[in-house]
Amino acid sequence: MPAHYDALETRSPAEREAAQFAALPKLIAHACAHSTAWRERLAGIDPAQITTRAALARLPVLRKHELMERQQAARQEGGDPFGGLATIGWNGLLRARGVRRVFQSPGPIYEPEGHASDYWRSARALVAAGFEPGDLIHNAFSYHLTPGAWIMEAGAQALGCPVVPGGVGNTEQQLAAIFDLQPVAYCGTPSFLRILAEKAEAVGRTLPIRKALVSGEAFPPSLRDWLAERGVVAYQAYATADVGLIAYETAAREGLVVDEGVIVEIVRPGTDEPVPDGEVGEVVVTALNLDYPLIRFGTGDLSAVLPGPCPTGRTNTRIRGWLGRADQTTKVKGMFVHPAQVAEVVRRHPEVRRARLVVSGRMADDHMRLLAETDQPSPALEQALHATLREVTKLRGTVELVASGSLPNDGKVIEDARTYD
Repeated sequence: MPAHYDALETRSPAEREAAQFAALPKLIAHACAHSTAWRERLAGIDPAQITTRAALARLPVLRKHELMERQQAARQEGGDPFGGLATIGWNGLLRARGVRRVFQSPGPIYEPEGHASDYWRSARALVAAGFEPGDLIHNAFSYHLTPGAWIMEAGAQALGCPVVPGGVGNTEQQLAAIFDLQPVAYCGTPSFLRILAEKAEAVGRTLPIRKALVSGEAFPPSLRDWLAERGVVAYQAYATADVGLIAYETAAREGLVVDEGVIVEIVRPGTDEPVPDGEVGEVVVTALNLDYPLIRFGTGDLSAVLPGPCPTGRTNTRIRGWLGRADQTTKVKGMFVHPAQVAEVVRRHPEVRRARLVVSGRMADDHMRLLAETDQPSPALEQALHATLREVTKLRGTVELVASGSLPNDGKVIEDARTYD
């Protein structure tokens, strides 16, 4: 079994950073030249100047709801179903060629697939999960409209692994194929793998599967251990339909290693601003993909950077894995309150390091309390925050000044602590 997929995984961090930020200006220039949406979003930006993380952080974050809204608006006008964000297409679009497949994800959001080998870059995660060339893989991700199955299949083909296209559902039929063909590997959700194992046990059989790469839902240690007791060693892949592989688990079981084809930032929810390493925030990804150049794409997922390199020798940044959702928008007294509004309150008061808005009480009888971290507490600051909170949210709330570092490091900007019974 290869220790790593390629030499990119073990290059020095400085070498990786130099290579990625040499490629980034070319990606941005290409996006602006061939995409109406990127030309509009990045108007006035000189691509040649975006050569550092600090420069990248000055570009706006494209969040998922904005991508969906842009696509919907373009379709309503009879235009590009990708909202002008892709640089490839087919006859009848602005770009006449380049798309191999078009996927539809919930929303709906449409994603293009180009012709590059291992377009979604999943082979790297397969190798980290112990897959070897020639392994027969049972792929239980959906082949219907969404890209999940194709993400894994492209990596399997690049690695030289044959695939059983199991898809979702038809559990008995899939189990029969597994018993007949004896695949040693599995790709799919961890919950469906558990269903297959339980149904096999019910008929006195054992799955031949010994290795698995799972994704699409949470993979708690309890389920990982349950599978291991049955001889299945499973690892996680963090991927999205928009950018493909973002990060993957290794044999070290210490967080997820960031993929070589993306630049990952962690930003404060509701803002475009990166947080210090170790602090929980929203995962923002720049995909170095000329076909679909998503630049500072906000996934809506929460995570945090882990210190140090992976013990397996991989030198890229590690993240803690999925820690929840960044979009904590909630409704208070009939009005929406957004994380960006909490961030705006903090921005107006430099004495405040960070804040959390706690909504408590019962529905129809709820109230807001702003917890604000500061090293400079004073009645004047409390009063000023109170006024700003009302101005920004159009709602009344109380303010409590707390010591710096006292708020939990969990990425929450808005906490809904109401009771609903």
